Amino acid sequence: MPPRPGTTHARLGVAGAVLVALLAACTGDGTGGDTPTPSGSATETRAETSTPPEPPETPTASAEPGLVVVPEVRVEVAEVATGLDAPWGLAPLPDGTLLVSLRDERALVVVDPSTGAVAPVGGPGADELRDGTVTGGEAGLLGVAVGPADGDAPGEVFVHRTAQGGNEVLRGTLTGGELSALTPVVQGIPAASTHDGGRLAFGPDGYLYVATGDAQQRGTSQDPASLAGKILRVTGDGAPAPGNPDPASPVWSLGHRNVQGLAWDATGRMLASEFGQDTFDELNVVEPGANYGWPDVEGAGGAGAGFVDPVTTWATDDASPSGLAATREGAYLAGLRGEMLWRVPFASPDGGASPDAFGAPQAVLTDLGRLRTVVVDPATPQGDDGSAVLYVLTNNTDGRGEPRDGDDRLLRVRISPVG
Repeated sequence: MPPRPGTTHARLGVAGAVLVALLAACTGDGTGGDTPTPSGSATETRAETSTPPEPPETPTASAEPGLVVVPEVRVEVAEVATGLDAPWGLAPLPDGTLLVSLRDERALVVVDPSTGAVAPVGGPGADELRDGTVTGGEAGLLGVAVGPADGDAPGEVFVHRTAQGGNEVLRGTLTGGELSALTPVVQGIPAASTHDGGRLAFGPDGYLYVATGDAQQRGTSQDPASLAGKILRVTGDGAPAPGNPDPASPVWSLGHRNVQGLAWDATGRMLASEFGQDTFDELNVVEPGANYGWPDVEGAGGAGAGFVDPVTTWATDDASPSGLAATREGAYLAGLRGEMLWRVPFASPDGGASPDAFGAPQAVLTDLGRLRTVVVDPATPQGDDGSAVLYVLTNNTDGRGEPRDGDDRLLRVRISPVG
């Protein structure tokens, strides 16, 4: 495992933009609210006024789908919105606005990135979320995703929430700030006060991927009949997606402890970030049907037993990675306990699933506290040089952080190569 880089970056002020040159180089979430109905004993406790930004410059659109190897980047940060209460999920909407889930408030809001305005989502679906979502620890209203235009549920809103019967994925239609009544998509995902997973993301194949945690029941991660400790792949209606390893099952991969980050790079390679227990947090390349070892192994060392080793690991104090995004030049992980954004540069333009295909992790965006979510801005084309724009959510109001004035924040982060 590479050592944690030294803190050599300038302190980032979030009231305006700051440039930082990067040198080559959760423990738990909040508490509060009702206690969800656990599906296992609580033997583990480790987990996890608006200032409008400057309009982004439009980089040249990429002509080729391959990756870009960039050893160093610089980062520019601008504040988009403030005063968000324990934000968790973040999904761009077709009109360019951003849908944000508030875990403990059991609510959705829409942020206009051009003005920083924050508008609550209403309607019968919003009432269902408020009345039927159970909060406490890491439970509550978690991931959110929007169906792609070329998928089987274009523009539909999908949410991952904790209910009395466990975690579930629901679907509704958002029109003019009103969310329709919700339809169940996936139900029966084990829930607990920690290890609830919760990330939702649509892959380049147009299907919905659902990250689940082991819900404090270690054996479930290795049980193909359980939805806990898995990455699921389903259609917009919740059926097992065509091409799944078991055509009758939604399970895409297993042996996970608590996945909270999903992303795909320009080659179509799937990545996932995962909370470790005591020693190693992980970045994994995810293959269909693969087993990632939990609870038999944490970190590397499981290949001899038929498990897939991570491509990068961190000490749990340094990362506790939640959200994950992939640009053409690297993977970006939002760290909770580590309180920084980690960059893992791509070392090969052709992708690959070995550690050699990734460079050493680099620490970015320090001094902002806990970071929950990072996504690529689809409205800003990525450049041939690897330039891109990300959106990042801080998470200092989740019960584990130290809130400062204006928390929590939505930030726009511009990535560009050095030189």
